[in-house]
Amino acid sequence: MTSAKLEPTHEYDHDVVVVGGGPAGCSAGVFTARYGLDTVIFDRGRSSIQRCAHLENYLGFPAGIDIETLYDLMHDHAEEAGCVIVPDLVESVERADDGDGFVIEPQEGDAVTAWQVVAATRYDGEYMRGLDDASAMFEEYEHDGEPHETFDSEYADHDGTTPVDGLYVASPSAEADRQAIMAAGRGARVGIRVVEDAREEHGYPAAVADHYDWMREESTLDGEWSDRDRWREGFDEQLPDSHDLDEDRCVELRERDIDRSFETYLSDDEIEQRGVRGQKRLLDHVDDDLILDAARDIEAEHHPNEVSD
Repeated sequence: MTSAKLEPTHEYDHDVVVVGGGPAGCSAGVFTARYGLDTVIFDRGRSSIQRCAHLENYLGFPAGIDIETLYDLMHDHAEEAGCVIVPDLVESVERADDGDGFVIEPQEGDAVTAWQVVAATRYDGEYMRGLDDASAMFEEYEHDGEPHETFDSEYADHDGTTPVDGLYVASPSAEADRQAIMAAGRGARVGIRVVEDAREEHGYPAAVADHYDWMREESTLDGEWSDRDRWREGFDEQLPDSHDLDEDRCVELRERDIDRSFETYLSDDEIEQRGVRGQKRLLDHVDDDLILDAARDIEAEHHPNEVSD
């Protein structure tokens, strides 16, 4: 489910720009785009995962997966969620003139603006230089007797937030730079934090800004929670007494949140349809000859006495 586009709160080209289209960047983009944030991923195909010969510890692929197929799957998923992937390298990210938002300068295309930026390139944070004091973002080290600088992998907090408002770092990260699956998990955590901050920006008090992205069985929507009024009570119970929302805005946000919650419950038919569609989409990434071989094996198993010419 991809939510409808939210009403803009800023005059920017995009809500979110993700720099890097590897596991961390695509994972972050899936969460922000599914929520309804206008998300663009800049990727020049230089993700560090492409240095791997064959990925054998990414959960869900029992025999491992080749990097090209995984890369295609990640990008397909991000685009399905609503991301736009731009095949360009980002040269720099700078603050907009008004002090809010960012200007993203790519190597080849035109500059774009965004309210939030997610850094997701493992090896190089140089494009962020200038957004904060260099001594805070970069650390010095010596190699062959010469001084060098590298982006501090512990610059961001555990959820990707940084001292620079609106800038998040999924990678480089000490928590995520060892394994691809850890990078994807880090990207998801950062993406959720971006969404939660966006919810606060759209008026949700922090107490109700938490975000969960999961689909549930409609059959579990029973008892008191099948009643919309119970959801209203639950929302109001979480609101702090100190919130400054006027009544109309509070009702608007509450009803929107309840609509979103109800959309996450799927009927049995919807679950079956999505399951079939999901498997068919996987077939788009499997070699045709392998599919035909598998079909022949299935046919032979079902009709063992028939011999083809």
